[in-house]
Amino acid sequence: MLIMNTVHDVAEITSHFQMPGDYISHRPCGNGHINDTFVAAFSQGGNRVRYIVQRINQLVFRQPEVVMDNIIRVTTHLADKLRLANEPELHRRVLTLIPCRNGNLWHCDDAGNHWRAYIYIEGASAHDHVDSPVLAREAARSFGGFQKALVDLPGPRLRDTIPNFHNARVRFNTFQEAVNNDAAGRVAACRQDIDWIMEREEMVDVLLDLHERGDLPERITHNDTKINNVMIDNVSGEGICIMDLDTVMPGFALYDFGDLIRTTTISCAEDERDLNRVQMRLPLYEALVSGYLSSANDFLTDCEREHLGFSGKLITFTIGMRFLTDHLNGDTYFKIHRPNHNLERFRVQAKMVESIEEQEDAMAEALEQATKPRRRHAVRV
Repeated sequence: MLIMNTVHDVAEITSHFQMPGDYISHRPCGNGHINDTFVAAFSQGGNRVRYIVQRINQLVFRQPEVVMDNIIRVTTHLADKLRLANEPELHRRVLTLIPCRNGNLWHCDDAGNHWRAYIYIEGASAHDHVDSPVLAREAARSFGGFQKALVDLPGPRLRDTIPNFHNARVRFNTFQEAVNNDAAGRVAACRQDIDWIMEREEMVDVLLDLHERGDLPERITHNDTKINNVMIDNVSGEGICIMDLDTVMPGFALYDFGDLIRTTTISCAEDERDLNRVQMRLPLYEALVSGYLSSANDFLTDCEREHLGFSGKLITFTIGMRFLTDHLNGDTYFKIHRPNHNLERFRVQAKMVESIEEQEDAMAEALEQATKPRRRHAVRV
């Protein structure tokens, strides 16, 4: 039986990995909704060396071996490319798994929990909130480069770690089931929120229909492109490493860009209680388009480019549905820190969708400007 939401003996867990030196301490790391993540410090010859130690949430990732197989294939492919390019900071540019003492790349504890460890990336930071277009552009460039580097990942096809993760139609149907079941008795108090979603059902099939017609290709995508999943070098400001690879699997490139819009252009925290503070910031959207196309334009199709702006509205709507669904189900998926936390998260996403809707013309103009071919200066002969 898995032990969830409990205190873990991280020091004991680290003893199963090839981490030389003497254990010093550990602390929680990050504010993710799903996995339990820690930074563990060791003394190695008088030097303090840190590692990331992480428990995979098996209520979410029901096949942790599939998750790890995907991660191993992706990180190996990225590392091989960096070696061919003679990258001097390889271990800062791609996540590097620490083997267990038995040679495996993950450890299963006595309670059935799966653990993994990575080299800690020093001298870089993750940002939960972005105000700088420069930072937004760099994050988008990094995620676009990540997608591009995986275009030629050898087969077979990566497996789905969470089936239908961004499938808006499946998420909509699941939402309707939550409304009908009313497991936590919360539907009556959320009727206005439920109606808001129902009024926008038409958008859920747009990308799926394009894919069905053969206009939208499947890619290998990150599927969780929150701004804090790219490490930014503290000195250069360069995006150097993409984190949190549990959901790397087949998907649409637009899913990744859409989640970048959702998480980067928002003007406040995703659980802000004052909805008057919520808006989609157009200058940051413009920076995202510029940065993403600087690295991803070579492999994108016209259809993908044309729907970059729409992707932000769709993914924000879809994530909002997931927050409200979890609230109606009794908060069984996302970690919450106060009553009605998931409902508050939904309402922020809903306000973001409305802000995007209000600025769609300006977003379309920004995308048109970014995708215009550069004029070539006449060459005198």
